[in-house]
Amino acid sequence: MSTGAIALLVTLVTAGVFASIGLLHASKRTISLEDYMVSRNRFGWGMACATIVSSAMGVWILFSPPQVGATSGIAGIVGYCLGSAAPMWLFTQLGPRIRRLMPNGHSLNEFVLYRFGNAMYLLVLALIVFYMFVYLAAELTAISKAVQILADVPLGWTALVVITATFIYTTYGGLDATIFTDAIQFLVIVPLLLVSLLVAVLALGGWQAAIAPVQLNAPQLLALGNLDGLKMGASLIIAIISAELFNQSNWQRVYACRTDGTVKRAFSSSVLFIFPMILIAGLLGVLAMHFGFNDDRAFFSLMQSLQLPLWVMLTVLVLALALVMSTLSSLLNGIASVFTIDLMRLFPQMRSSGLLRTSRLLTVAIGIPTILIAAQGYDVLYLFLLADLVCAGAFFPVVYGFYSRRLTGTIALFSSITGILAGALFFPKPDFTPWLNLPFAGDLLVSFAAPIIVSAIVSLIATNLQGQAISFDFDQLQTQAHRYGDREDEMAQLID
Repeated sequence: MSTGAIALLVTLVTAGVFASIGLLHASKRTISLEDYMVSRNRFGWGMACATIVSSAMGVWILFSPPQVGATSGIAGIVGYCLGSAAPMWLFTQLGPRIRRLMPNGHSLNEFVLYRFGNAMYLLVLALIVFYMFVYLAAELTAISKAVQILADVPLGWTALVVITATFIYTTYGGLDATIFTDAIQFLVIVPLLLVSLLVAVLALGGWQAAIAPVQLNAPQLLALGNLDGLKMGASLIIAIISAELFNQSNWQRVYACRTDGTVKRAFSSSVLFIFPMILIAGLLGVLAMHFGFNDDRAFFSLMQSLQLPLWVMLTVLVLALALVMSTLSSLLNGIASVFTIDLMRLFPQMRSSGLLRTSRLLTVAIGIPTILIAAQGYDVLYLFLLADLVCAGAFFPVVYGFYSRRLTGTIALFSSITGILAGALFFPKPDFTPWLNLPFAGDLLVSFAAPIIVSAIVSLIATNLQGQAISFDFDQLQTQAHRYGDREDEMAQLID
């Protein structure tokens, strides 16, 4: 049997095993709509930490951080590590707060609806769906590229196999099945990533021998003071923090934690895994420069060039599949969950069972177009940066809205749109050249700093100009959000 055939078989078997584990777990209990969407207050810090890490660390860590390491060096990698870890700290603050403000809530867009009104809600809903859809497409693109490199399988076929396997347990078991499989995948991901780094270093003759060509041909990659690397690192910190605020998967896990203390402990503990995982992936990109690889396939090109034993390549493939399926299931369930509140508003007489069926259909409908995108093989890092840009404009108004009583929906909407437009003026093309002939056009750091700064300035000035007359009552949020089961009970009482 050829190497490609073996790799394809391993892909099918691994995807099938994870799907079977999730399906078996889901079959042990009856799934309600509430369980399907949030699994409220069910998990302790250990399981919560595992699912936070697994859902956050998709197969993108084998593409984007190595590419940053190969192009921006140690400084860029450190920025990527800090950017990936910082959202976890943000959720240790916002997570307990949203649980106190909306104990029966489900999502960020639900909070925005009751806090700011319909217009800002629609913008945030669009941002959440856009970001998570791009994230989903980027993950499928990444795993398709990985299998193509290792087994020469067409991109579209890999995307179809992987997302179908994920559909099997995600659409049936919802968030509960997703979190359970995340924990299994966590136990696979961490050791296999360490093995990949160790094998690569040993195959190159040790660390010194591995980086000798880099020291000779690109010494700036090994310098923490590398200006280009520092700028990339700073750009990534802003971009990732902004985008992860709009990742519904995180908010689902906030509500799935047993207590407020569990939220803080789980999200803070996840940093102990996320930081070193990004660091290892980035260092593999630096090692890839041993052979001159510096695109988003740097890690896989490195592993292939080392002519490693078949078992090592298959280990890398299992690692990639564990990474992508943990994230895909979270994204699919998260995207479907953000629409549930709209389904309830549009069809107030629909029972929970009908909403559950519709949510499952939405999960599949959302996933299918991403197969076509994955087949195009776009640059994974650029896909993420594009999604991050639009999120950066709305980041400050949404976070400020958690605490400010004077920020209105109109001001939040205007400042968000202004911020997004400000960032778009400087954002680069896919080849990272500028679209417009403007000072700093094409500069990523300016592209991501501008939306934050502009939206913050507009929000703060506008709220101060309107004076003390407007004051939002946060206490009203306590009663506006309802558990999905509670809503159906209320309907039944009205009918009786």
